[in-house]
Amino acid sequence: MDLSHMTTEKRNAATMDLDQMSALEIATVMNQEDRKVPLAIERALPQIAQTIEIVENAFRQGGRLFYIGAGTSGRLGVLDASECPPTFGVDAGMVVGLIAGGDQALRFPIEGAEDDRELCVSDLKERQLCSKDVLVGIAASGRTPYVLGGLDYAKSLGCRTAAIACNRESAVGKAADIAIEVEVGPEVLTGSTRLKSGTAQKLIVNMISTGAMVRIGKAYHNLMVDVVQSNAKLQVRAENIVIEATGVDREKARQTIDAADGSVKTAITMILADCGRGEALSLLEKAGGRVRDAVQGR
Repeated sequence: MDLSHMTTEKRNAATMDLDQMSALEIATVMNQEDRKVPLAIERALPQIAQTIEIVENAFRQGGRLFYIGAGTSGRLGVLDASECPPTFGVDAGMVVGLIAGGDQALRFPIEGAEDDRELCVSDLKERQLCSKDVLVGIAASGRTPYVLGGLDYAKSLGCRTAAIACNRESAVGKAADIAIEVEVGPEVLTGSTRLKSGTAQKLIVNMISTGAMVRIGKAYHNLMVDVVQSNAKLQVRAENIVIEATGVDREKARQTIDAADGSVKTAITMILADCGRGEALSLLEKAGGRVRDAVQGR
């Protein structure tokens, strides 16, 4: 297998003497290299926006977002998926992260899993991937068989697909509807794609999930109005969100959240529209869950 043409496998001219550097020199050169990541992503913003739009449309039709990947790429997809329920108050099955080798691979390498195209197909079948869903393949190299197998299977079902790679003209990019190819340059430690490539992938999945969730009404202004109050800190955060959105005091915020059955979004709508819980829920349903539209459309 020839990897020499891949940017992710090339040696970085700025770190040829990495093993001779002081701690400060290592930190400095890594910081300098990391600055290149957002600039590389900027060139792919149109493709990222396209992906946000297809995920938004899938969510509106009851579809799901799937991330698939191996190693660091898989872990980043699982991480993003696992953080959506507490952040946006969605069901755990709305965003699904699959890593080659299963959950054990989150902590331990599973030899050969990433090279098995059919393994991803079986993982997707187990979770009943369907045409309403969107599948995003993540592969720094752009050639991971596990991801390629998943993309091909998803397309056979009529799913919309996107691929995130850190090499141009990637195999996964060619296999997907949307190719998000972000060339961040050779890694500080040659071939260690958990570094700049991993950072780029994390920033991109942040944009995809957050963008789509905001578009379907999971934010009012820039506030997390569907945050889940699963601990004391988040209960205070919920109160703070209602206070920021409406200008009421803390006591009123807590009273209204309780009256809204714990829903921050409903509480904000009740206060801004000066109505009870039932009417607030009706307004939100008509507005597709968007607080601003619910209040303005009253």
